[in-house]
Amino acid sequence: MSASTALLTDRYELTMLDAALRDGTAQRHCVFELFARRLSGGRRFGVVGGTGRLLALLRDFRFAEDELRYLRDEKMVSAEAVAYLEDYRFGGSMTGYREGELYFPGSPILTVEGRFADAVILETLALSVLNHDSAVATAATRMSIAAGDRPLAEMGSRRAGESSAVAAARMAYIAGFGATSNLEAGRRWDIPTMGTAAHAWTLLHDSEEDAFRAQIEALGTDTTLLVDTYDIARGVETAVRVAGTGLGGVRIDSGDLPTVAASVREQLDELGATGTRITVTSDLDEYAIAALAASPVDAYGVGTSVVTGSGHPTAGMVYKLVARQGSDGGWVSVSKTAEGKGSQGGRKSAFRTLENGVATQELIEVADGFEQLPEPSEYPDARHLQVPLVIDGEPVAEHEGSAGVRAARAHHLRVREELPIRALALSRSDPAIPTVYIDAGDS
Repeated sequence: MSASTALLTDRYELTMLDAALRDGTAQRHCVFELFARRLSGGRRFGVVGGTGRLLALLRDFRFAEDELRYLRDEKMVSAEAVAYLEDYRFGGSMTGYREGELYFPGSPILTVEGRFADAVILETLALSVLNHDSAVATAATRMSIAAGDRPLAEMGSRRAGESSAVAAARMAYIAGFGATSNLEAGRRWDIPTMGTAAHAWTLLHDSEEDAFRAQIEALGTDTTLLVDTYDIARGVETAVRVAGTGLGGVRIDSGDLPTVAASVREQLDELGATGTRITVTSDLDEYAIAALAASPVDAYGVGTSVVTGSGHPTAGMVYKLVARQGSDGGWVSVSKTAEGKGSQGGRKSAFRTLENGVATQELIEVADGFEQLPEPSEYPDARHLQVPLVIDGEPVAEHEGSAGVRAARAHHLRVREELPIRALALSRSDPAIPTVYIDAGDS
């Protein structure tokens, strides 16, 4: 099997390419746009995720002999299409929102420009990456906001597919989590990793005390002991007796967490372990974390909820043709008008207007052609949201790898400070700011 990503796509992308080669429209210059019509789950903002991963996957979007043989053997496309794909390299351009940026309904998150044949077959890859990663990022950011200054660790690998788990750990870190339990994410993206012991470790030993002593001997007194395998109060007492009052931390993975955390804190203080930290896990989501805000908890570990988008595992993004060359060479704005699934045609430039540093609206200028779009300087009180991602077929390297992850995390933590207060609430509501479209000819 080759390392190609070209078959991470839907069959109809290639049948459209095949038909376009036959009727002569394959070479028409087109503009595709990836956006969300609405925010999943009545959330008040979304977070762009997956851009760096998409660019890396684009580098390997090549039809090698294995892929071409499969297409020929299954007679999926014509010989002409197979010949075209032999030399396929995306040669167009992409602009879009930075990874970690906030988005709202209609935000032009990714704009792909190129020949129809080159751009149409990227739809599935772009959507599969950005829909998954943005869903995780949006959930993770809500958890990070709810946690405040308390650290968060991602530990959901066992609740996701193996590749999705690595991608989710990456996005949780970008969105504000401090560490992951996933070692591949740590290696690939230079994300801090964490982890000590599960209940199996305690059950392996003849007694809880034996398990704690062995862990302390191996990892030192600054480790975190899991105290709820049997009886929590007895586990806390044993932990402090074995490790001393300098024990680094205890972890609670069951029970009514606000009540249990308060009881454990009181017991630790009575035993003299006033500096021992309390970490809670146990099926946390943003709502449970918010409910623990007044509890004596020092850190959170989140698994299932973060890697599955906290009940909304896709961001609902779509990839639509919004402008194309006509038969006369001029530009035509195009859009889908189906009820409930309409789109806004035209090439777009996006800005976020700010008042005293707080976001007030998503301002999107729309043009049929290329020459009409405004320069960022035309909006001195707004932040231009789009940056180059691919130039003449070459991905912009600064968005990739561990350096891209660090840059996305820094950007995200900075721009979420622009959110109005109402955006921080967890309840279902309208988007925190409106999306406003302006005809570029009117600006």
